[in-house]
Parts: sequence; structure tokens; C-alpha cells
Amino acid sequence: MFTPKERARLRSDLIEFARQDARIAAGALTGSASADREDQWSDIDLAFGLADVAEMPNVLSDWTARMYERHSAVHHFDVKAGAWIYRVFLLASTLQVDLAFVPAAEFGALAPTFRLLFGQANDPGHAPPQPTGDLIGMGLLYALHARSSIARGRVWQAELMISCLRDNALALACIRHELPAAHGRGFDQLPGAVIAQFEDSLVRSLEPVQLADAFRAAARAFSSEIEHTDPQLAKRLEPILASLIAISQ
Repeated sequence: MFTPKERARLRSDLIEFARQDARIAAGALTGSASADREDQWSDIDLAFGLADVAEMPNVLSDWTARMYERHSAVHHFDVKAGAWIYRVFLLASTLQVDLAFVPAAEFGALAPTFRLLFGQANDPGHAPPQPTGDLIGMGLLYALHARSSIARGRVWQAELMISCLRDNALALACIRHELPAAHGRGFDQLPGAVIAQFEDSLVRSLEPVQLADAFRAAARAFSSEIEHTDPQLAKRLEPILASLIAISQ
């Protein structure tokens, strides 16, 4: 397990390396550290703007080699969002290091957690939350597959579908309360009364009866969030969700 001092030392090394890399025009601290909310579990989040987009492959290659050779990386993968490439590294110490690269012309804050370290940043362009219509649509699919998985005796698939249904409903609740909806970041900040309606939706065993109980609780919570989000759509979907709940009795 890494220590906060080790994390701070590595972050300082990466920032200094970026300042010396002529291909990088700007750098920023992102994530919890940028908002002074780090704890012992926090990872490292840095973002960099490249002076020449044609250098992206070389920059990624050089930085990746450095992470393995100097900082004991054991694995990495990429997450892409628009022009951004987030190269995520896992270190032997269990520390996660997220290094984001983008052309300088598009370098700027995508979220409130952004602190410019050097260079220039464009005006903030915070990414909008996932459209509620998409969350509702996927939630309906999860509900349908949860019902069929339970009926078919596919208990592990049922557990996954129920959990996905619950998570989509929680994401809707986060958007309603103006909290971060992605990756569960806002779940623990929801009001107690909201969270309470989801407690019975936790799958506590793979017994068919328990799966059905958890599914009904998740479906009811999902239906409630649709009503808060889009009352007219809720009226159209209510017969479908009611029939799914009834079938699982």
C-alpha cells in the first residue's frame, strides 16, 4: 500500500517531468487533490495539453515507458473521451495514476476539479451529465433482463442486472440533487430519505426469492426516480414497470 508521502513525491516527479517536456504546453492538477480533498486512498490525476497533436503517440509511448521503468507500473489501459486520452496506470503499490492528454487547443477544465499548474487553459467546458433519457432507457433494459434472468434461473446474471438497474436509478437521483452521477461519486451524498428507498434493492443472496425481492425494490425506486425526472414519461412507463414487478411476485 502506498503512503501519502510516496504519492506526493511521485506526483511532483511527474509534474516536473511534464514541465521539462517541450511537447507539453500546459499542465493541470485534477481530481480530489485539486480541491484539497485528498485522503489516504486518493489516486493521482494529472492533465496535459500537447503543443502538437502529431506528437501524441510519441508522448504516450515515452510517458508509458517512464511509468514502467521508474515508477513500477504493472498495467495500463486507455479511456478515450472526445479528443482526450486518459492513460490509466496501476502501480505495484496499488496506487492508480491517471494521466490525461489532449491537444492544447482543447485543454481546459471539464469539471470543477481542475487547477492549472503551468501554461494556459481554455475556458471551462464542463462535461454535461449523462442524459436522463439514456439512463431511463438503459434502466428499462436492465429491468427486463433482470426479470428474465430470475425466471431462467440465471442467478449471477440476475444479480448484475438488478445492481445495474439500482445504479441507474441512483444516478437519476444524483442528477436530480445536482450531485456527480458518474461512477457512483455522488451516491453517498444523497439525502438519507432518498438512499433509504434503495436499501432493500441490495442483493444479499442468490436465492431466487431474495433476488425477486431485491428486483422489486430496485424497480420501485427506479419508477420513483422516473416520476421525479419526467412525470409524463413515468405515466407511459408505469404499466410496464408495474407488470414487471407483478410478474416477479
